[in-house]
Formats: sequence, structure tokens, C-alpha cells
Amino acid sequence: MTATTVHTTLDSPLGEVLLVGERSATAPGGTALASLSVPDQKGGATVQPGWTHDPAAFTEIAAQLTAYFDGRRTRFDIAYVPAGSPFQQRVWQALEAIPYGETFTYGDIAARIGAPRAAVRAVGTAIGRNPLLVVRPCHRVIGANGTLTGYAGGLHRKEQLLRLEGAACVAGPLTA
Repeated sequence: MTATTVHTTLDSPLGEVLLVGERSATAPGGTALASLSVPDQKGGATVQPGWTHDPAAFTEIAAQLTAYFDGRRTRFDIAYVPAGSPFQQRVWQALEAIPYGETFTYGDIAARIGAPRAAVRAVGTAIGRNPLLVVRPCHRVIGANGTLTGYAGGLHRKEQLLRLEGAACVAGPLTA
């Protein structure tokens, strides 16, 4: 049986996000999320021929995202479509363990997955290929010197998400 790929868009403080998923009998709300992309995202998903536009398939996911953006949710309960290499999956699991409002460095993530310090660049590459921005919080990973670095959705969005979460590394005024 072939999976049915569905998609919709959702207005958000980050702009109109594209949600892509697969129907799933076991996922909350009936859809497993495959991708969440923001406008002009490096490597972001684009609607493909054969995909079905179905906003109703994302009712539960959209409700959780809206609650997050409104400051009423700090964790997601969303099923994901399995993706990525075993190494990427380890990195992405480490991202999911970063608490709301906290930041880790790329080195912290490497250490958490048991990778050598020399693997920091590979960790960064895996984080950059995260297809689930926001819900798999790669925005919570910062440079070793505390700077905001490397976000496929744009550093202004990374800053915006960290501000939303009250992360200490972005306590000053918003930059233009």
C-alpha cells in the first residue's frame, strides 16, 4: 500500500508554513508529519504533483503549532514520518531532548550522541537537514560562543523562536 502524501499551509508568526505529511492510522489526528517548512527555507519542501491538499488532515498538528506560537504549549505530541540516516536520527532525537527555552551548542549535541568532538561539523550538517523545523527544535542549537548560527529558516526566525521561548541568549531588543 502506498502512503498518501497530504499538505496544507498554516499562517504563523514565521510566515505561511508548509505542512507535509502522510495519512496514518496510528498518528494523533490521523496524519504523521513529514515536513514543516517556512518561506524561503534553505532545502525546504515544495508541493509536488500527486500530493493532496487537505487542511483537515492537519487539524491536530495545526492546533499544537498555534498553541506553541501563542505561548500555551512547550512540547509537541506529533507523530513523524520516519526519515534520515541513523546518524541524523540520533542527532534529531538529541534535538527533541532540548528543553523549551534552553539552548545547547553543536558540541553539546555531539557529546549527547556519543560522537567525538571532531564530529561537530557532521552534527551541524545533520541539524541543517532537519525537515521538521519548530517541532524538532533545531532553533535551540547555538554556536559555541553563544551566537545564533546556522538555521535553514533564517537567523531572524531562529531569534524569533528563541525569544518566544524566553531563551536567555536573546534577551536584548530584537534586531531589524
